[in-house]
Amino acid sequence: MPVVQPSPRRLRTVALIGIDGSGKTTQARLLAAELSRSGLPATYHQNAGGRRWFGRLAERFGRDDAQDLLGRRLMLLVESVLRWLAIARALLRRVRSGDVAVMDRYAACQYASLRARGRGRAGERLARVAYSVFPRPDVTFLLAVRPEVAWQRVETRGYDHEDLGDLRAADAAYRDLPEHAHVVVVDANGTLDEVAAAIRGHLAAYLPAAQPLPRQRPAVSGVLAAPALADYASAVTPLAQAAA
Repeated sequence: MPVVQPSPRRLRTVALIGIDGSGKTTQARLLAAELSRSGLPATYHQNAGGRRWFGRLAERFGRDDAQDLLGRRLMLLVESVLRWLAIARALLRRVRSGDVAVMDRYAACQYASLRARGRGRAGERLARVAYSVFPRPDVTFLLAVRPEVAWQRVETRGYDHEDLGDLRAADAAYRDLPEHAHVVVVDANGTLDEVAAAIRGHLAAYLPAAQPLPRQRPAVSGVLAAPALADYASAVTPLAQAAA
């Protein structure tokens, strides 16, 4: 009687959260590709809040950043709405496609942003009511990185800027969220490969069992072929003579 292997747990949504410069986007893209190669079709979703786009717009108008352009309260409102719409679209696409949704940012990112930028608990409470329609991801990874390391990464990539004080406030906000009790904290101070390996290790229970590679037929060398051909000839020759 064949042995039935236990099936892996079903994975539907994975979220990566963390401060700017923690590597969310890079790791989310890598994870989506890795899951697909492992037999779990996955799609990457960037749930941005528009801060980078408004930051570029601010430069055209001679402003420092998105907050300087729109004001703190309006920027946080716009960010909350745009991120809500992005997550809703990603979840709808997941339902239609059946793929695993790999979320680059999720609801907790907005809660942390509201806390770090001083909007107050009233703004966070309103955001939590709006975002409560979204299910909790099967796994949420918090990419924990030192603010100083994150700041250096942001400066190195060159297309935007972050204040070190804001990064420290965001780091503290993530750690203070009630969601922190349900996340998998990954040390994101290491190399790209080290962080990716840590993430894959935590998802092992969801991955299908590795399938053995098809067995390759060994190449027949001339030394091995000669005896085989001799045997074949000795068997066929009498039949040919009889037929003649």
